[in-house]
Amino acid sequence: MPVSIVLVDDHAVVRDGLRVLLELEPDFKVAAAFGEAGAAVRYCAEANPDVAVLDVSLPGVDGIAAARQIHDLCADTKLLMLSMHAGSEYVHQALSAGASGYVLKESAGAEVVEAVRTVHAGQRFLSRKISPQAFEEYSRQRGRNDPLARLSARERQVLKLVVEGSTSNEIAALLGVSPKSIDTYRSRLMVKLEVGDLPALVKFAIRHGITS
Repeated sequence: MPVSIVLVDDHAVVRDGLRVLLELEPDFKVAAAFGEAGAAVRYCAEANPDVAVLDVSLPGVDGIAAARQIHDLCADTKLLMLSMHAGSEYVHQALSAGASGYVLKESAGAEVVEAVRTVHAGQRFLSRKISPQAFEEYSRQRGRNDPLARLSARERQVLKLVVEGSTSNEIAALLGVSPKSIDTYRSRLMVKLEVGDLPALVKFAIRHGITS
């Protein structure tokens, strides 16, 4: 099966260029392309593409907010952001919203194929012009005070239900998603919170007032 990709950018020239670039790869398929966030989020919620490539600066609902919505609705869709901005604040916002990769528009042509492959494989990708050391230091400072800030709204929901004893099937039925998606959410939030097993997760939840 080819990797299904959704493109979201308000400039038709950029969308068309990315489509041509990506579809030169025999295992890539651009399933849809959108100029604004709302239609893209609705499509992703129904189609669950493998990768969504979003411009950070979209009209109306911006790319960061759209990424957060897709991240919550489609646990298995990997998110790759395109941006003109290389600052750590922008990168942190994108990754906090659930993105796995961040590509600068100035180097998108050279890097976007590699970035799509990397995030689809479950790894993080940052443009080479972004300093990983500066980003890691910024993230440490931001995450030190409130570890729950690292979680999306859906991940917080899953955390609460997991520590209160609900099974993946029960949570899936309650939230209207698949049990596989719940397992993905649970694995993801444990990585973000740096927690290795369920007892430690329960202790964390009690300590932070999520459950009694």
